Amino acid sequence: MDSASAGLGLIDLHAHTNESDGTLTPAELINLAHQTGLDALAITDHDTFSGYEKARPFADTVKLNLVRGIELNTRMGRDSALKIHAVHLLAYFPVNEPTAAFTAWLENERLERRNRNEGLAKRLQGDGIDITLEDVESRGRSLAGRPHFARLLVEKGYARNSEEAFSKYLGETAPSFVPRQSKTAEEVIGIVRSAGGVPVIAHPVRLGLTRAEERELLLRYRRAGLLGLEIYHSEHPPELQAYYRQLAEELQLLPTGGSDFHGAIKPDIQLGTGRNRNIRVPARFLEDMRGIRTPDAPRRIERA
Repeated sequence: MDSASAGLGLIDLHAHTNESDGTLTPAELINLAHQTGLDALAITDHDTFSGYEKARPFADTVKLNLVRGIELNTRMGRDSALKIHAVHLLAYFPVNEPTAAFTAWLENERLERRNRNEGLAKRLQGDGIDITLEDVESRGRSLAGRPHFARLLVEKGYARNSEEAFSKYLGETAPSFVPRQSKTAEEVIGIVRSAGGVPVIAHPVRLGLTRAEERELLLRYRRAGLLGLEIYHSEHPPELQAYYRQLAEELQLLPTGGSDFHGAIKPDIQLGTGRNRNIRVPARFLEDMRGIRTPDAPRRIERA
């Protein structure tokens, strides 16, 4: 649904369904958004629009303003001196539909994800872990990912919780970690812009960089066509939110925000309000996003 966003109250621009690594069905997520009092919601499943497509008729029924989004895995270029690997990119299509070329590229990304999962299952089996790709995909289907591996490791008693599963087996510093052969962030930013989308760096706190490194990286991505920065997120305390908002303004990046809701897999994060009610995303963020011109060069966002 693409009605004007004037008058919107509470919005959430980062949420997942069970079409990727969330636990609620698209219908259940829309019902929760309606009960929570959200006026707008972006579904940002990993590598798929399936959750958004399935949610649309339910959103229309309750008159919820639904935004098409997606979360994409990217990597740092080999020439980077920064010691980080994965960079998550949110892509929004608040006005334009994604192109056929973008849809075809997504299909290749899903195939690469499954190849990574197969390699990760074999690596864990080699370490004596009783796990199969079929077990994982029974929980995450074709969009299975590391959260589904983590869920299975907890169920089988190899880890006490998801955090321990990542630290021992699945995280970038774990001995059994298998990286995805993703494109660089600059490449994916270009792909999203060419498809008419709005590329945004997700939860920048997870990059683990110094502020100087962070600024350098964002400037690099800004030159590649980055349009936004997620400043409100459940993992961003108030002082960090203020810092990222100032940084977004200095770099002329569109500010965005969302809870990164996953349902039962992250029970301390609530849709619309985040962790311990630490976020409230202004409706103006969605208005600005809808006003930005893509795939042309980004215009400066004027704020009241």
